[in-house]
Amino acid sequence: MKLGSERASGFWTPLPPSLDAVITRLEALSLKPHFSLQRQRALSRALQPYLKGGMGRVVIPLPQETELASQFLFCDFYPDDGQLSLVEQLRDVVSEHIPEEERAWLDPLKHSAMDLFELVSLETTTGQVAVRSLGDGRTIHLPAGDFMKDVAPGSGLLTRAISSPKGEPGAAMWGGCGLILLPDDAVTVMEMVTEWRRELEIETGSFALGEWREFAKRYGYLLLWAFAQLRMDALMDAVVHIRYRCPDGQPYLYAVALYDHSSRRLCAEQLARMSELVPEEPVERTKQSATGTRVPVASVWVQRERGASGPETVVRITLTSSQLIVECDSPERLDRLKHELASSLGFSLRFRDETVEPPARKLSVEDLMVGDRPVVVTLDEDRQMLSRFLERAYLEWADQPHPALKGQTPRHAATLPSMRQTVEALIDEMSAYDLGRWRTGLPAFEYNQLRAHVGLEEIAE
Repeated sequence: MKLGSERASGFWTPLPPSLDAVITRLEALSLKPHFSLQRQRALSRALQPYLKGGMGRVVIPLPQETELASQFLFCDFYPDDGQLSLVEQLRDVVSEHIPEEERAWLDPLKHSAMDLFELVSLETTTGQVAVRSLGDGRTIHLPAGDFMKDVAPGSGLLTRAISSPKGEPGAAMWGGCGLILLPDDAVTVMEMVTEWRRELEIETGSFALGEWREFAKRYGYLLLWAFAQLRMDALMDAVVHIRYRCPDGQPYLYAVALYDHSSRRLCAEQLARMSELVPEEPVERTKQSATGTRVPVASVWVQRERGASGPETVVRITLTSSQLIVECDSPERLDRLKHELASSLGFSLRFRDETVEPPARKLSVEDLMVGDRPVVVTLDEDRQMLSRFLERAYLEWADQPHPALKGQTPRHAATLPSMRQTVEALIDEMSAYDLGRWRTGLPAFEYNQLRAHVGLEEIAE
């Protein structure tokens, strides 16, 4: 399913005036106070995928989905409080006159059901289209609406077909709207519904569900569930394949893990053995810390891959005297590196925290769907993301044993004259290699917080 073409996923067709009048009456009945709870239950059932699990915050139902859910309420839903269905209630109305041409549609509506059809052919001589139910293989003929010019044979049509009140065999009327699916998507929807159908047969012990039309009448809303699942899967696939980029065009390394370590030599030896990594020339990023003391130069390894405009850095690993910082362009790549580091370095590393979410932003359909166009992350967005990450990573730093402090916590070590300077040096180095400082030019964390936590004097950074 291509989310970028969703505007063409739904269609509308005009209803005969008498059928349209009946639908209007059913809508009015459903809005009566005594039926409001049942209406809510029916619509919630039909649109359940959008109401659970937070899906509705990401993607909303198409208008045609909402209309098909309303048709389920009007034609298929039987209240669980003893009331008659809406079609039956309208049939028994005696307080107002309902013309016979409208009453003629009540039985066709009562016996109609949602279905998924395959477009077989367009018959230009009769102005009709032949469609075949993917549920039971029956073929019916429907009027050829204007929307059909954009529908290729084999496409799926999720709609409600209403039999002609004249009783003509195989003749039917569109229910006013429907959803157009690519052939492969139609097959996927039917596979999902077939699996749910088997589960229902087992749970209910009802062999009547083996008859497609009986099943579709009672559980036709499952077609809507499957379509909604297809939309969500397509959205998630689009999100996974978004290419996040820095303003300079390089991959945005948003998947980050932070470790403390107990042996710089051991970490450096292992990183040198990883064939996909190459060392960068040692560059002294800073001559001295904010307190005026010199900070040990970090070692950096990178992994580069060939991109459209040249080599692209997809992994960067920074090793300082106390920390290991891993930056990757995807959660999957970070996960592989974490497993490799854990298997080779074991207890030499102490995992502190990670972030695998790109900066929070509302993505447009164009961001998701237009080919390989990258989403550029601004320096401000990057700094905000890193700030949230480091706030979590350093939340309990002062009260957790640190390898560089012989297992002491920074808070306790700072009270010992022999170790106080070591704690100061640790914080100075963390500040010097703050990810925000080197990626955006501004630190992403206020390191005076750590100094205050352990009882050191704050300084102007």
